[in-house]
Parts: sequence; C-alpha cells; structure tokens
Amino acid sequence: MPTSTIGQRIRAAREARRPWCSQEKPADELSVARWGRTGFCDRQQVYRWEKDLRAPRVWLPFIEQVLAIDLSEPKDGSATRVDTVTSVMLLGGSDVDRRQFLAASAAVGLAALEMPDAEAVLRRANRSGPLAVGKGEVAAIRTMTATLGDAASELGGGHARHLAVRYLTVDVARWLDGRYSEATGRELFAATSELVHLIGWMARDEGHQGLSQRYHVHSYRLAAEAGENELAATALRGLAEQALDLGHIPTAVRLAEACERRGRKLGNPKALAYYRNTYARAAAADGDHATAARLLTESQTAIERAPARPGQSWASHYSHGRWAHDSGMIHARLGDLGAAAEHLRLALDTHGLDRKRTRAIVLADLGHVQLKRGDTETALATWREFLDCAEGVRSVRIDDGLSNVAARLSGLPGTSAAAQLRERIAARA
Repeated sequence: MPTSTIGQRIRAAREARRPWCSQEKPADELSVARWGRTGFCDRQQVYRWEKDLRAPRVWLPFIEQVLAIDLSEPKDGSATRVDTVTSVMLLGGSDVDRRQFLAASAAVGLAALEMPDAEAVLRRANRSGPLAVGKGEVAAIRTMTATLGDAASELGGGHARHLAVRYLTVDVARWLDGRYSEATGRELFAATSELVHLIGWMARDEGHQGLSQRYHVHSYRLAAEAGENELAATALRGLAEQALDLGHIPTAVRLAEACERRGRKLGNPKALAYYRNTYARAAAADGDHATAARLLTESQTAIERAPARPGQSWASHYSHGRWAHDSGMIHARLGDLGAAAEHLRLALDTHGLDRKRTRAIVLADLGHVQLKRGDTETALATWREFLDCAEGVRSVRIDDGLSNVAARLSGLPGTSAAAQLRERIAARA
C-alpha cells in the first residue's frame, strides 16, 4: 500500500472532524492559533496543502494542534524541524489547556545542553508578517516580566503564572511572528527568554516540576539563539537547582558546571556570584567539599565587588541578601552551622530581604539551623515569625517549609510554644 502524503493526511483529519464541510473552518482556526485572529489563512491555502501543491512548513505545528494529528515525523522517514519559538508557544498552549502531563526527569534538563539553532533569529527577521515590531514591544515584554516577577516574589509563583502564560502565547507570540530587523529580533528573543524563564520559575514554585524544566530548556535555547550568555547561564542555573531539588545530583553538577562556565565570559560580578554559588551547592550535594569551598570563596569575592543597587539584567538582581541566604545553606550542607546561621541572619537583618515569600523561606531555614545547634527556644521563635510571614503566599517552597517544621516539632518536648506552632500549621492544612 503506498505511503500517504502529508496533504492526504491533513485532508483525512479534516474530513474526520465533523461538521466541517470545507477548508474554510480549519483555515480560520489555524489563523487564530498562529496569529490570534482570523484573516491570515484561507481555504485556498488549505486546499494547496491537501493537494500537496505546497508544503505547510511553519504552519505544520499549528495544523497538528488544530486537527489533533501528529505530522512531526512523516511516514517517508524525513523529520520536520519545529523551531524554538513555535515549540515554546505549543508548550504554553498545552500549559493553559492542561491537556498533557509533563513528568520531571534528568534527561529533560540535559537536553538544554544540545547545540541551539544558530540561524533561528535570522530566519524570522525581515520576513512578512502582520505586525511591525520594534523597541517598544521589547520594552513592553521586559516591563511585564518585571511586574509579574515582583508579584511572584511577594506572593509565590501560584498567583500569576496563568497571566504570564497568556501574555506569552497571545501578545508575545504575535510579535515573534511579526516583522523586525535582526538586531530587534535578538532583543526580542532575549526578552522572551526572560519571560519564559520566569514562567518556568513560577511553575516550579507551584510544584509543576516537569513543566518547569521544559520552560527552562526553552528559555536557554532562546537566549543561546539570541547570543545572550547571561540569560543562557541563568536558564541553566534554573535547571541545575531543580535537578538538585529532585535528587538528580550528577545531572545537577553537569548543568551547574555548564552554567558557571558560561558565566566566566561575563564581567558582571553579581552574575559570577550567582552561578558560582549554584555550582558550589551542586558540588556540596555531590560530596565534593573542596570544590564547594573554593567556589564559595570565589562567589564571596565576586559579590563584594558588586554594586548594591539592582541592574537591568536578570542576574544583576541577585542581591547581597540572596547571596547570603544561598551561602548560608551551602555552609549548612558542608557542616559549618555557625557560618550558616551567621549568613542567614545577615540575609535577614543586614541586607533586608523584604519579599514575603523570600523572607519566609529564609526564616524556615534559619530555624532548622538553630535547632541543629541546640538552640530550641530561638528556633521556635524564628518559626513563629516564619508562619506570620508565610500567610497568603502560594508556593511549594512554603509548603515544604511547613512540612519540615511540622516534622521537627513532633520530636520536640511538649512546650506551649511548640504546641501553638503545631496548631497553627494544622489549621493551614
């Protein structure tokens, strides 16, 4: 039996979708899927695809989405490449519609280390499209990313992720499919990488680990295709941190090393501190205390040279307070509880971490360190402050903190302070 062509398979899928009786209905749906409104695909275009008079090319993933068929690997054995932009928009669509389960694995994180598509920006630049895109659209993406990021830092990733995904798949998608120069295209890819990274962070903070990994992989590829080493390193950092949380230690070490290696090309001391602390945490988890200690020292040297004010880039927002928190937890992993407590208190008191979510996480960690040092009364007071700060925050990190505190409380003497904390935690369940 002869192999069916792509056109024949498109026609069969269309005819199976009753009550469609012509190519007009799928044409309208394809236009909405790609551009956000009708008018950019007509029945003649569908007719030409079905007759194999023209290959769908960039329309292929949208045809798959609308007709619910898989055309990514035609039966003749050839493979169809889906570029990073199309791939992330399809991921965003599946995220909004919740049609698929995405499991977390080490392999997904390591996939980010594959060679990016060096010609991606050039292929999309200077082509026909319904919208002219310039610096204003790029600035709009960065403003929205900063605004949504501020809300997430305060209230947790669970509060606004759906807004960020809608913004990506509706507004940003139209601009990426618009008309722009190569220079604007690189800025557009970079700004989109930041937004996609934020969505990945939000998904992780909400507990959707597989989804988070895929967003971070797309963020890395967009950044690499734009030639932005700092953004690419930051995406690798997100994957390394997640691999650590999931217990994929060898993968975490490889990703953290790749992150730090990219960071060496930068002159931003905050970025160097950011990435070296990530590598130090992975090395400590892997039992390589010598490497972890060396990287901690290098990270401290970098952060001491960094200005206190935040910069424009993602890594430039790595504050002295966040550095102190990260360093404190690495010291705790290395067994130096005194240094750990000093750094965590420094993060809270000296550098003034004032976001509710961030401050709550540090307080939970500090309480654990204080308890390990035998200062039970101080630990209980710190956890009481943690519960006050965690009110109204939707974050899996906060949920984990509550579970960990509850587990420690069950082994403490029956003091009134411990009993009150147990009651407050039970009331939140």
